[in-house]
Amino acid sequence: MEQKLFHIEGLVEFIPRIFKDDRGFFLETFSLKWFESLGIQPNFVQDNQSVSSKGVLRGLHFQKQPYAQGKLVRVSSGRALDVAVDLRKESPTYGQHATCLLDAEKLNMFYIPEGFAHGFVALEDNTTFLYKCTNYYHKDSEGGILWSDPDLGIDWGIDEPLVSPKDAILPQLKDFDSPF
Repeated sequence: MEQKLFHIEGLVEFIPRIFKDDRGFFLETFSLKWFESLGIQPNFVQDNQSVSSKGVLRGLHFQKQPYAQGKLVRVSSGRALDVAVDLRKESPTYGQHATCLLDAEKLNMFYIPEGFAHGFVALEDNTTFLYKCTNYYHKDSEGGILWSDPDLGIDWGIDEPLVSPKDAILPQLKDFDSPF
């Protein structure tokens, strides 16, 4: 297992070893040892899956405390540009973002801890996105930041994404009081 750390503390890309032969392939999609080696103790309690057409953008979402979620995300088909925005008030990287290209060929994974807004854009049709979450979904704790906030300067790599009505009216970072 190869690990890539980002300029924002807490974000990790995991690149698994893939064992291939004429029958197919095998890989580990989660091991607590990966996290323990970095001093992280996640307690995953819920798995989610979505399928998106090319150009669908979902995010930037988070859940407020006490329902905040850490996420281990990956794609099992297609490709997605995944984005995490640091919303931790005391963090030296508050308001900064990092991107990770998730690819079903590479089978890489991206860990986003609590305190981040998260979103992705599907770069291919039928992109299947898988999430392992450290807390249960709680509707009343939902929050988000506008995906196109010019202050964030996120290059999503597409011109006109398909965004839900809910995501189209989220606040900008400058109008936001972080719960983290």
